[in-house]
Amino acid sequence: MNTEAETEYGIGTLGKKWTDGDKEIWFQQQQKKRSYFDEVVAKLDDLSENFIIEQYGNLLYDADNYPLFALKSLNWLTDKPAVLITGGVHGYETSGVQGAISFLKTEAIKYQDDFNFVVLPCISPWGYETINRWNPLTLDPNRSFYDNSPAQESSAVMLYIKSLGVDFLAHIDLHETTDSDNSEFRPALAARDAIEQKVWNIPDGFYLVGESSKPQDQFQKAIIESVSRVTHIAPADENNRLIGEPIAQLGVINYPGRELGLCMGLTDAPYVTTTEVYPDSPRVDDENCIVAQVAVITGALDYFLAY
Repeated sequence: MNTEAETEYGIGTLGKKWTDGDKEIWFQQQQKKRSYFDEVVAKLDDLSENFIIEQYGNLLYDADNYPLFALKSLNWLTDKPAVLITGGVHGYETSGVQGAISFLKTEAIKYQDDFNFVVLPCISPWGYETINRWNPLTLDPNRSFYDNSPAQESSAVMLYIKSLGVDFLAHIDLHETTDSDNSEFRPALAARDAIEQKVWNIPDGFYLVGESSKPQDQFQKAIIESVSRVTHIAPADENNRLIGEPIAQLGVINYPGRELGLCMGLTDAPYVTTTEVYPDSPRVDDENCIVAQVAVITGALDYFLAY
């Protein structure tokens, strides 16, 4: 167990939660490392032939302005099941963002006659640019999907999804687990909240997080089988767990998503999963991680078509 994160992080006072001043210090230390507009927004125009591109919100942080975009199937028919795909809830989890875009570019056309799609490729653009889990107010958007959410990123998504009035068959939320979870983000959380944080054993490989109230074991299994064709699945640790949680089956754990304010609890879809790619593995590269995210989506869709 690691108790040093609070003293070593460098912001705040040991044993005390961060003040607004501490949070401002953290924000001022963040720097842009890449461009949301060049790496995400610029890629969306190429998709207008098959998708309606809608701006569902706008984030204003100091002098920065981040328009938020969703893509909907152009040939939307009410008798087709609807699938929601979200990426970039945590902006630093790159393959989730690029995986959503890659699916739209390379695979979606094969399924457009059978499904309606709603895709939000980058929910946290400031986090994407600064490679952060939090937003500028030190809030985690993936713990903020609840009524009267303090996170602009989460509240904008919830309002948009509610406005659609769609009953989704499935929601696939694309994420990563990185080494920086232990080196940066969990120490920051320990310092911010003045709590003790364990260092996670980060799994080497891909895994899924299902919703514990509706685990859908065969659905999760089908996705794992699809992903296993392109990358390796994370083995359980010596305690038969992944990130401290008991495994439900190979490569799958379950969380109470809605109770925890997770994005995967956003809808009432009966089929829900959150992906976790491990981009720091020596066995993968950036492209392999993106391909794995696409394999999640196609694996899920193929499962529905088969059953």
